[in-house]
Amino acid sequence: ADDIQIVIVDDGSQKDTTPQKADEWAERYPNLIKAVHQENGGHGMGILAALREADGAYFKIVDSDDWVDGAALAELLEKLRRFVFLALPVDLVITNYVHEHVADGKQSIVDFRYALPRNKVIGWDKIGSFNMAQYLLMHALCYRTEILRQGGLPLPAHTFYVDNIYAYVPLPRCRSLYYLDVDLYRYFIGREDQSVNESIMVSRVDQHIRVTRIMMHAYHIHDDVEQPRLRRYMYNYFTLMMAAASVYSRISDKPNAMDECEALWDELKAYDERMYRRARHGAMGVATNLPTDVGRKTTIGIYRVAQRLYRFN
Repeated sequence: ADDIQIVIVDDGSQKDTTPQKADEWAERYPNLIKAVHQENGGHGMGILAALREADGAYFKIVDSDDWVDGAALAELLEKLRRFVFLALPVDLVITNYVHEHVADGKQSIVDFRYALPRNKVIGWDKIGSFNMAQYLLMHALCYRTEILRQGGLPLPAHTFYVDNIYAYVPLPRCRSLYYLDVDLYRYFIGREDQSVNESIMVSRVDQHIRVTRIMMHAYHIHDDVEQPRLRRYMYNYFTLMMAAASVYSRISDKPNAMDECEALWDELKAYDERMYRRARHGAMGVATNLPTDVGRKTTIGIYRVAQRLYRFN
């Protein structure tokens, strides 16, 4: 197709042949592929580099160890070609994603059939309720490019888990969305060195806290987010981020992990009392912040049950 562009970002790769492959493909397909080379800055800098270079009307991220389904991609592209000619272009297109589990070769599909009407251009007032397995993560999102550029993306360098910022901060800018019920994104999960491996996440709890702090300061949710159903969704997403910080801090053997987490909670309380109450005093906040050593073990036990149910890492 002559209306697709692939931006390959070589984020300072030195351990493989990414730079050479990117240049080779860009030379072979000059109208399709653009290669970008930069010093290592982490996932966030890779996203920003691609966004600077992108020429397309819509923007979707695919991590280097993931892939997209060809038939589903063809359906998405057909929709996007129509959307660019609308008087009011669709700001956000949502598709399903599939966890491809390395350990057992099984798949788990995350769809939004009970949360979003299918094949309709809607506003946030038409969304339903999302369960714990249905958050609009990066894998599900295809933004109109200008939506990302207009307000910027506060993505820090050398930090994991910035995809949460990408999946959260631009949402209030989106006035229209469309759910295409196809299993597009294939998310490779279960590699030992993967950032969502539990032991890796626990060891990087400070980076999770850094990302959560950026999300905190992006909005005073009640005051800044006008649409009630979007406001509810963002409260729930942010609560999940705070709860994860509490859980990983309790699992961590770093001596200051709990102190850093409590400092985050204190900062939230000072920043926005309403957001604090929603995050801390709801069921998830209570369950992940139980006092005493017995409470800590109970919190970890609750997390283990959720982990088995939803297989999120």
